[in-house]
Amino acid sequence: MDVTRREFLKLSGAAAGASALAAATTSSIRAGPNGASHKPIGETTSICPYCAVGCGMVVGVEDGRVVNIEGDVEHPINQGALCSKGSTLSQLVNSPRRITKPAYRAPGATQWQEVEWGWALDQIAQRIKKTRDAHWVETDDQGRTVRRTEAIASIGSAALDNEECSLLAKALRSIGLVYLEHQARI
Repeated sequence: MDVTRREFLKLSGAAAGASALAAATTSSIRAGPNGASHKPIGETTSICPYCAVGCGMVVGVEDGRVVNIEGDVEHPINQGALCSKGSTLSQLVNSPRRITKPAYRAPGATQWQEVEWGWALDQIAQRIKKTRDAHWVETDDQGRTVRRTEAIASIGSAALDNEECSLLAKALRSIGLVYLEHQARI
């Protein structure tokens, strides 16, 4: 079969277009490993909170309760696969032993008591402000303006993505923190 260069390019372009169209139509249908599509419940995509890999998940919710968690087949990192921790995340979310309210143990107390979120967040803010003010450093030993506190540090989570880490670092630096660490080295 004699094919000219021009005909070869036309055929190649048509084949590439057809394969791109086929990929676009099949990727719009979310199918699991066995080919079955997802159940007709409220679904949302999320990221696994366990490590810094950032595997994508599809979380199925029905009547305000997590009923299913699967790997997201369209996610570029895990392409539908989940490790043993990610696969059992629904058990953690639905556990009756899961702590859902803040608890406080007063100095010298032996028991924790449940408190309201507003109270807990106010206490955290007040204590950060008190510590920051008590340990504020305006200038260093050489008289240079530094405006910082060395009494508070922050350790970030692997569940935070780059954008969240950037915002967190900016917020913490704005109140004078210099000791920032993040656990995303996996």
